[in-house]
Amino acid sequence: MKPDETSSSQSGTPLLPQRSMAVAPDQRPSNAIQEAAAQVVRLQIDDIYASKDAAESNKQQILSHQLDQVSPYQRTHSAHPGLQGDQMQEYHTAWQNYYRQYYEGYYTHHLQKAQRELQEQTSNNQDKKAYFSSQPVQTPTASTEENMFDLRQELISKVHESATKIRKSRHFIPLAAGLLVVLIFLFLQYNQLIVSNIIAYVSPGNIDPQNIVIDPNSNVKVGPDPKLIIPKINVDVPVLYDVGNDYKSQMTAMTQGVAQFAIPGANSHPGQVGNTIIAGHSSNDLLDTGDYKFIFAQLDKLAVGDTIYANYNSTRYTYTVTGKQVVKPTDVSKLVYPTTKPILTLLTCTPLGTAINRLLIVAEQVSPDPNQSTSAPVATSSQSTSIPGNSPTLLERLFGGSN
Repeated sequence: MKPDETSSSQSGTPLLPQRSMAVAPDQRPSNAIQEAAAQVVRLQIDDIYASKDAAESNKQQILSHQLDQVSPYQRTHSAHPGLQGDQMQEYHTAWQNYYRQYYEGYYTHHLQKAQRELQEQTSNNQDKKAYFSSQPVQTPTASTEENMFDLRQELISKVHESATKIRKSRHFIPLAAGLLVVLIFLFLQYNQLIVSNIIAYVSPGNIDPQNIVIDPNSNVKVGPDPKLIIPKINVDVPVLYDVGNDYKSQMTAMTQGVAQFAIPGANSHPGQVGNTIIAGHSSNDLLDTGDYKFIFAQLDKLAVGDTIYANYNSTRYTYTVTGKQVVKPTDVSKLVYPTTKPILTLLTCTPLGTAINRLLIVAEQVSPDPNQSTSAPVATSSQSTSIPGNSPTLLERLFGGSN
């Protein structure tokens, strides 16, 4: 111990080592102590390596002694100590068994693992299916307008696609020309049917106020021109009397209005006892002249109780519908019957666009007083065999025949 490290106090108690004022309280031991500890460690390491070297030296000496006992020739050319015969077969069999058991265990393990994963996935799918099946399914629905719009667009697209293919075909122009000719022919043949039904649908339009009569029994002064007025179907048409009952005379007269069809036993005029027959077109051919080809297109709308007016010799005669019937064109006898009243019968073809049958509208005079009616004139015309109808159609013009 250094002289300055210890001293005696007055009481004889050893003093602790002196500490420098500049050293921190946790300073490590002095250099002498460190050197002593390091020396101990060195000695221990030397002992370890000395033991190891001695063991290695002993091993080398034993090996060298064994090699010295064997000649170099024997060391070089001695038989290989490997397996021979049955031992080699057993060796290979052992390895084969080892690999078989190894791969069996390997694949069995992975197979079981895959089965577990499949079972887990199936269980999860069943759980999801059960969950979603318990939930209300919200399926998007399109509105009716959207569905109709999609359908129209699809149809238009298909039509455009088909039309494009047809137009590109070399047969398009001949086919289009042939189709156009057929359409024109059909229109000319059946224009009576087409146009008459259109007119019957859209008419009557605005009724002429002068055709509305407030009091049908009042005596109204009218002009000398003969007229037929039917307010319900907006008819105000000139009437031609005493024109003859043959087909040509009737067709010519009806280009200017409606015509009297006078036959023996039914040739009276308004204000006379007997049957006054007035014929008019309901659906005549567009190729014919005149402005009254569809004047009776709505005659079928008249019903019992409706009012008809006939201006004749500056007098307005009022009639009330009492009935209607459909007859064949040859049923001329339906127009001739005994009566003591002034009767008005309107006739035209029916159904519209054809001349198959004839429609008869029968009305009785209510004003002026029918009891003051005069007698019908003596018949001077011959009996007609058929009731007049429409003009011939295109085919009838080409191959003969008439209505």
